Amino acid sequence: MTEGFGKIVQMIFSGLLILLGGMIGAQAAQFILPMVPEAWFCPETTWLPMWLPCKIFVTIISVVLFAFIGLMLSPLFLKMLALTGAFFETHLRTTSWSEITSATVGMIVGLIIANLLALPFSDLPFGSYLAVVLNIVLGYLGARILLKRQNDFRSVLTPIQGLRERISMIRGPKSENHGEEHPAYPEDDHPWCAGKKILDTSVIIDGRILDVARTGFLEGLVIIPRFVLLELQAVADSTDPARRTRGRRGLDVVNELQRLQDLQIEIADMTLKVLKAESVDSGLVALAESIGGQILTTDYNLNKIAQIQGIRVLNVNDLANALKPMLLPGETIIIDVIREGKEPHQGVGYLDDGTMFVVEDGENYIGKRVEVVVTSMLQTSAGRMVFGRFRREVRS
Repeated sequence: MTEGFGKIVQMIFSGLLILLGGMIGAQAAQFILPMVPEAWFCPETTWLPMWLPCKIFVTIISVVLFAFIGLMLSPLFLKMLALTGAFFETHLRTTSWSEITSATVGMIVGLIIANLLALPFSDLPFGSYLAVVLNIVLGYLGARILLKRQNDFRSVLTPIQGLRERISMIRGPKSENHGEEHPAYPEDDHPWCAGKKILDTSVIIDGRILDVARTGFLEGLVIIPRFVLLELQAVADSTDPARRTRGRRGLDVVNELQRLQDLQIEIADMTLKVLKAESVDSGLVALAESIGGQILTTDYNLNKIAQIQGIRVLNVNDLANALKPMLLPGETIIIDVIREGKEPHQGVGYLDDGTMFVVEDGENYIGKRVEVVVTSMLQTSAGRMVFGRFRREVRS
């Protein structure tokens, strides 16, 4: 059915080009007729039948010629349209409606400003050319600026939306049966929308994102770029057994994420060449900037680079640290001292959740279980450290 519909579209488009060519031919005939010698219009002309005047003959020849040219050019135009459609489909695949709307509004504003600026110069000889240049430049700039600043544009509209909501609450419709007011928002109306989240290689290999997704805390569109999958495949094909195991685990995590029914996963067919990036990290930053997305990662360096460029980063390590039980100064805890610390007389142990615990004056109790008093904590994106003071040894 698709092939039949395509042939119908080709026939319609060819017919339109033939019609357009014929119309151009008729206009061209009006331009050619004044250049035809007067002798051709004399009644004594024998090369034309008496019933076919010369003007009509020239018009028919021009219409037929240009219609034939339109027919010959129709395959070329169809090919150009197909290439244009494929280009837009490729670049709009990861573009949201909010970005398209912002770009369209910016272009309209730019065109309005361009025509207002070109209006005083309309009577000058170069006025029409200036109007064309201003429309192209300001239309592009308007779309580009508003696309980059779409978050600020939404904040400008927030007071207007709030005023509309307050008016809706005051003038809310009443129930026909009981005269009760309906809520300002319908039950299925959600003014908030979750953002796009881009997964990098480290967070996929880490695997904890799968547990977060299963609990339902991961919302919105989750994007896995194609170049991230290629990097996972390269790690899985490594000759190093440890890297190969990590890569295969990452591919398994991707498969499990795709099987979750409540999670929307999209594989973005974006290459580093299209994003003009030299590495996977720079490609992730460029992709997040172009679609207004957030990067999900456990990579400390990528976290810092993205934050420098104004990209929001969701670090799974920060989430894990935030969910760890909080220890307050003055609390006592029992811990096994297993090794020496970096500073003199320090001992190091670990809590059940893997948090490092530094024990002051604990060097002499390595291999023993002691009771310590919490003194302070140090929280970083790389993890959490707890410091404590030795209180007493605990006998088994």
